[in-house]
This record gives sequence, structure tokens and C-alpha cells, in this order.
Amino acid sequence: METQTAIREIKKQILTACYTAKEGHVASSYSILDILYVLYHGVLNCSPDRMDDPARDRFILSKGHAAIGYYAILADAGYISQPLESMCSFDSCLGGHPDCNKVPGVEVSTGSLGHGVPMAVGIAWALKIQRNAAHVYVLAGDGEMNEGTVWESLLIANHQKLNNLTFILDFNHSTDRAVDLGNVGDKLSAFGFEVVEADGHDHEQLKTALLTRADRPVAVIAHTIKGCGIREMTNEPAWHHRVPTQEEYAAFMEELA
Repeated sequence: METQTAIREIKKQILTACYTAKEGHVASSYSILDILYVLYHGVLNCSPDRMDDPARDRFILSKGHAAIGYYAILADAGYISQPLESMCSFDSCLGGHPDCNKVPGVEVSTGSLGHGVPMAVGIAWALKIQRNAAHVYVLAGDGEMNEGTVWESLLIANHQKLNNLTFILDFNHSTDRAVDLGNVGDKLSAFGFEVVEADGHDHEQLKTALLTRADRPVAVIAHTIKGCGIREMTNEPAWHHRVPTQEEYAAFMEELA
């Protein structure tokens, strides 16, 4: 299936799941979908049958509220078979935030912003101590950069020269109204990271950026659009955590067709 066709199909699955469950963060999931797709199609050295392999690469979704986007990619990559529309139902393993004890392929449970990045740094540090060549990728939202724990962890990553860590920033400017990050590339560079920028919806640019290696940790600033693919959702704060009505659902599905 052609890549953009595949992305549209996954977006329809996400929209249907959130509409059915009356829960979820559609716009946030659309923001990171291309990043996740590229990670799981040609970047991560991991597969569903290698989740117990110490040599596997690790991925951590620090912005855990975009869980439905993550689930959709895990399903597409063969990690889970649970119907996405079952999200948040009583007998489903798919909660509003990813749970590593329930969802195959999820490395750590996330949701509270500012927690996933510290855990990723800890895992990367442990792998270095073990002389394990596996790589750790962590994806954070720009709103999460308001959390002090993120910056503290980035300092540690630089101090420990964690060149096995790639920090991915979903830079969709959702935090601009609260705390303007300014030139976040300069800030990450000042914290000792090798900084690479990419169009967060261009798969070639993303793959090149995500495969960047240096003698220090790498930060990939992915310039994204919140709600990418749906005009009404595009960069619209009201859609951060909103479920479409029946009429909106039908219109959005037609737009994605």
C-alpha cells in the first residue's frame, strides 16, 4: 500500500476508535502519526517476536495522551490484535494512556507529562553500562517541555554522553499560548545535544533525522501540525481532547477518503 494511502487509512482507524469509545486525543495522535510510522517501518531494530530480546531498540511515547495513535501503529506493525474501537472499554487492554503491563509492544507506562523522558534516559544509561548496543528513542510533546524533569534529564543525558539516545520533539506549537519555547533548537544544543530538524510529516526527512548518530545524544525537532489531515482540527486547541459528533465524524471520514 502506498505510504500516504496507509497513513490516511490509519487516521480513519484512529478517528473511528475515538468516535466509538467517546475518548481519545485525535489531533495529538495525528501530529505524531508520521513519526511513529517511520520509526516502526525501517528505523527501530525491533519486532513483535523480539520484545524479550535485550538487544532490541526501545521506543517510549512520553506524551502518553496520544495513545490511540501509538496503538494504531502497534496494530499496523503486528504487535497488537485488540480492536482499536475497544479503547477504554471494561475488558480492553487499550486504555487512555499506554500500559506496559497490558499492551504488547509498550516499553513503559506513560501519561503524566515529564515522566517518559527521564525513564528513557535511565534506560539508555543502563544499556551503556551493560555495553548493550541497543538504541533508545523517546517522543515528547512541546507542551511537555514546560516540565523541569525533562530538562534535568536532558542534562544527565549529555553528562553521561548517551549517544544511544534519540530525543524526538513533536513541535506543533501547542504550548505557545502557555510558555513560548523560543528557539528550542538553540536550547537543546546548549544542553549538549546534536540537533537535527525535520518536517514531521515528510517520511524521507524523518528517516534521515531519526537515523542520525553522533558522539552525544541526538535531538530531532519534528515540525508538525496538530490535527494534520483534518482542516477543522488543524492547530485548533479546542480539538486537543474532543470527540467528534456524528455529523463531524462523517465529514472527517469523507475528508480522509
